[in-house]
Amino acid sequence: MPANLCGTWDIISNVNLEGYMVALGISPQLRKIALKLKLKKVIEQQGDEYIIKTTSTFRNYTVSFRMGQEFEEFTRGLDNRNVKSLVTWEGNKMVCEQIGEKKNRGWAHWIEDDKLHLSCFMLDLCNNTFLK
Repeated sequence: MPANLCGTWDIISNVNLEGYMVALGISPQLRKIALKLKLKKVIEQQGDEYIIKTTSTFRNYTVSFRMGQEFEEFTRGLDNRNVKSLVTWEGNKMVCEQIGEKKNRGWAHWIEDDKLHLSCFMLDLCNNTFLK
């Protein structure tokens, strides 16, 4: 049975977030702001739909999806790209593959040591940790 990732999580660390943003083509000014933000993740499940909210004082982003169903996603406020996303369980990891102009792109969430982890992949460039 997959892990329950639901809850509210505060960021406590990130590794190579700037490198990930550079690879996405995000401007230096926006990268500077993003690196200073204290992010919060809220993960909810309503029936078979998941809702993930990433919030900060600067900008918020919400994505909702059903496991195993491909959906169109516009990464508004992030890198502003249209992608086709598919979220599945790989063991206890919630993994999203995003198909678009950037290759091998996506993310994974999992819990380890009572912390929510987020790995943004596009050549394995970024890892974040959140505390509930």
